[in-house]
Amino acid sequence: MSFTRTQLDSYRDATVPDLLGERTQLLFVGINPGLWTAAVQAHFARRGNRFYPALYRAGIVDRVIDAAAGYSAEDRALLLAAGVGITNLAPRATARADELTATELEAGARRLVELVDRVAPAVVAVLGITAYRIAFSRPRATVGQQPDRLAGAQLWVVPNPSGLNAHSSLDDLARAYREAAVAAGLIPPPEH
Repeated sequence: MSFTRTQLDSYRDATVPDLLGERTQLLFVGINPGLWTAAVQAHFARRGNRFYPALYRAGIVDRVIDAAAGYSAEDRALLLAAGVGITNLAPRATARADELTATELEAGARRLVELVDRVAPAVVAVLGITAYRIAFSRPRATVGQQPDRLAGAQLWVVPNPSGLNAHSSLDDLARAYREAAVAAGLIPPPEH
């Protein structure tokens, strides 16, 4: 599947539905959908995004999902059965996350509190420290488990899987996602 720049631009400001199931225990929170994600209506769909390879390497799913053409029924079922949910801080699609305003991210944090209160995951993992700092007014926050809870859930900040976040390797992503998955009870802790 391929899109021209004009076709992708037509998805600017489109939204993508949350991926949520009855057993969502680990809710990943992206910054906002990219244009490719909006076009195919599947989270982290752009080729080169490291989200699904990191989930696989972390042991959260048993194969790498390719969402570039959208989710297959099997991919959706695999994520939901694993207890994984996906949402975004800001709902509107942009070419780059830096096109969002602080006001949009702050509004997204308020929406996220309501969503977490309703879905009740064990762990919420926000993908990206900069967006987290802005959205939650925590300018000194660091990556990892946060001291505050979010609507009863443990709150984590983990590296963003975008290719634009080149300073975090796939192994770094997998390690951080695994820690959040262990905290959510999705996978057993490592043996020492």
